Amino acid sequence: MTLVKSTRIESIDLLRGLVMVLMALDHVRDYFHFDAAVHDPLDLDTTTPVLFFTRFITHLCAPVFVFLAGTSAFLYGSNRTKANLFKFLFTRGLWLIVLEIGINSLNWTFDFTYSFIMLQVIWAIGVSMVCLSFLIFLPRKIIALIGIVLVAGHNSLDTVVLEGQSFHSVIWYMLHQANGIPIGETRTLFFGYPVLPWIGLIALGYCLGALYTKGFSPSLRKTWLWGLGIGSILLFFILRGINVYGDLVPWSAQDTTVKTVLSFFKVTKYPPSLAYILITMGPSLLLLHAFEYVKNKFSDFILVFGRVPLFYYFLHIFVIHIGAIIGVLLFHDNGMALLSAITENPIQGLAAQGYSLFTVFAVWLGIIILLYVPCKRYMIYKISHKNKWWLSYL
Repeated sequence: MTLVKSTRIESIDLLRGLVMVLMALDHVRDYFHFDAAVHDPLDLDTTTPVLFFTRFITHLCAPVFVFLAGTSAFLYGSNRTKANLFKFLFTRGLWLIVLEIGINSLNWTFDFTYSFIMLQVIWAIGVSMVCLSFLIFLPRKIIALIGIVLVAGHNSLDTVVLEGQSFHSVIWYMLHQANGIPIGETRTLFFGYPVLPWIGLIALGYCLGALYTKGFSPSLRKTWLWGLGIGSILLFFILRGINVYGDLVPWSAQDTTVKTVLSFFKVTKYPPSLAYILITMGPSLLLLHAFEYVKNKFSDFILVFGRVPLFYYFLHIFVIHIGAIIGVLLFHDNGMALLSAITENPIQGLAAQGYSLFTVFAVWLGIIILLYVPCKRYMIYKISHKNKWWLSYL
């Protein structure tokens, strides 16, 4: 598991790699867990504590991706002109949007007609990068202020609910209200990740990049990470305890203590509420603090995935989807007939033929091991061919 030499900051790649491994657990559950076809794992009436936290722990993924995209943008631009950084962020953001529509939608559904196009986290990062490409010309304090306002203030807009397909409605769906619109008679475009709070989060990640500039005191950086992490977690508990602002759905007392605790932690992801961002980014910043000097075989293993995030993302969805299809063919006598009958929502259709949560965990570990070799080979290729400009887009 020896890694080739890289100038990248290992603690950042290690955190990114860890959440990407966790992300695969959530996606394996989507395709393989029999209950995924009929119930939301956060539905208090049907879930179990294990199933709930299997989903909850993967809440770390999207915020870390977006936040660290901002941090990486700052580091990428630290030895380049603002004009060069603008060009990179703007073009890479557009490229990610194209990949979301052209590749990711197909990867999830294997539907070559593109009857349902879901704009998810790759779209959110792409749009956020395009917006960040303009923000970088502002003073860093102003960028931080914009980020705080968007992340902390967007829940004040929760009461604004639009309907229909007017221009204003579509713009609102893109910014803050998850919703879909028809495209012609046979296609639907769904804005699964409204981008307003994600733009704020990438701006804050960009500002955090200053902690990793050459010459910045490591001890001072760790102090900042610890303080921001603990502060975020404490603010989550304060806001959630007051239960007035910070999430679209307030928590409530349930018929059991366990369910009440689950209700407290059931925060809104689409779009990510202030409470959601606090309880995910708080622990993530503490992990960045803890990973500062971590170096062992396990960290080397995880690091590989964090250094090829886009390659890993598309590959893991494809492998999970193929694996679910193979599972139906191998473990059902009428596998071909079952596959032929799945005409709508292939994710739920495959999950309906699925397995226990224990099997989901086993499949997840198997897929991570399977993906290690191709990801490491691609990582080595990228490090060995830094002169190829197009690799920075993949």
